[in-house]
Amino acid sequence: MLVAVDIGNTNIVIGFLDGNRILGTYRITTNAGHTSDEYGIMMLQFLGLKGLKPEDVDDVIIASVVPQVMHSFRSSIVKFLDIDPMIVGPGVKSGLSIRMDDPKSLGADCLADCVGAFTLYGGPVLVADFGTATTFNYVDERKAITAGLISPGLQTSAGSLVSGTAQLPEVEITRPASILAKGTKTAMQAGLYYNFLGGIEKTIAQFHREIDEDFKVVATGGLSSVFKDDTDCIDVYDPDLIFKGMAIIYRKNI
Repeated sequence: MLVAVDIGNTNIVIGFLDGNRILGTYRITTNAGHTSDEYGIMMLQFLGLKGLKPEDVDDVIIASVVPQVMHSFRSSIVKFLDIDPMIVGPGVKSGLSIRMDDPKSLGADCLADCVGAFTLYGGPVLVADFGTATTFNYVDERKAITAGLISPGLQTSAGSLVSGTAQLPEVEITRPASILAKGTKTAMQAGLYYNFLGGIEKTIAQFHREIDEDFKVVATGGLSSVFKDDTDCIDVYDPDLIFKGMAIIYRKNI
């Protein structure tokens, strides 16, 4: 069994994979203050929930965009599972080339998403990840990541709206029943939702205008499914794309 760990700015998501089958996923809050013992105990608890033991884990792969967490989390894997995990980053084979101004600046999560999308759904492909930040990365038919875009995520936008005003409350991120809102909370939900949806569609349309070839659009990330009933710009929704991409990267390197 392979344990794949996605360390993001908001959450750490842990996936247990048996070959191509995902046995389960678990999510915890990213906290640079956690010790290796705390992360290790959480990992053992998640394994126990699936009826698994540390000796059932063959290997671990980590994709992280939070350097401050890496030392304690990696140490927890070494200490509690007796495994030195594979880290997605420079020197790790992915099967894709990165043709950007600074290839090393591409996030490990984006790379894993692109590997998963191109391998599973073919190319060319535009990969959209809706997380703390919303990212779009384009992979051409020659297996090259040639362009990327980063914008605030929906939850990040909602947080900025609340923190930057005196009276607006926190609201649940959800698809509103109507754009004809009649209260503060519903007005915020409708405004956030439709503003974000419009941005997604405009962004994808601009990629189509500037790229002289047809391509698929694959969406992933915690908030990707929120929009699936309101747009036909997205071809595939795959919430587990990063784990599938990490498993592919792992196999390429062993």
